[in-house]
Amino acid sequence: MSNNYGKIYFIPVPLGENDPNDVLPKSVFDTVERLNEYIVENEKTARKFIKRICPSKDQSKLVFHTLNKRTDAIEYSPYLKTAIEGNDLGLMSEAGTPGIADPGADIANMAHYKGIQVVPLVGPSSILMAMTASGMNGQSFAFNGYLPIDKGDRKKAIKEYERRSTNSDQAQIFIETPYRNDKMFEDLKSTLNPNTELCIAVDISLNTEFIKTKKVKEWNKKMLDFHKKPAIFIFQKR
Repeated sequence: MSNNYGKIYFIPVPLGENDPNDVLPKSVFDTVERLNEYIVENEKTARKFIKRICPSKDQSKLVFHTLNKRTDAIEYSPYLKTAIEGNDLGLMSEAGTPGIADPGADIANMAHYKGIQVVPLVGPSSILMAMTASGMNGQSFAFNGYLPIDKGDRKKAIKEYERRSTNSDQAQIFIETPYRNDKMFEDLKSTLNPNTELCIAVDISLNTEFIKTKKVKEWNKKMLDFHKKPAIFIFQKR
């Protein structure tokens, strides 16, 4: 970088209550030990994570800026003042890697336009980990976020994404609010072609991890209980 700006570090956190040492490299621990200013979704959980991996760190010196779905974009710019003044800061999500299906992407975009270097640290991403284990096309896949809440609209969207999957030989990835997992699963089973492959990935990286890929007609013979558990859904019609 030609300027003297600080950097913004995208800091991953575990996907659940598992030991951070199991999923985070030493570079994450070292970075958190060094930084005192953070952009976070929730200050309470951010403090808890920092205390867990750096128990001797002085919490009274920490500065937090809130970034969540209720934060207005006009508030973003002051968050980067620290970096413009030449100091590093961190950004962390509630779970996993920031910037993917996460409001941190807006901060990264703004940082690039201001000439601030964005440094992504290695850590768990439920979306990529599910895709890795699914057995579907790792050469071409699309993350589509959430499907419509309305049942009719959701089924239309599923059919459209299945058509894209067929035409492009592309795996289609979705997430859902955990309390709607069961409805999502039922709509996928009743809407997709019986021979379309469907992967269900639940509690990724935790002791209760479940990742299975089967054809829809095989899923129709099974019941799953993953209500209120974080899940990733992937399907592909080959």
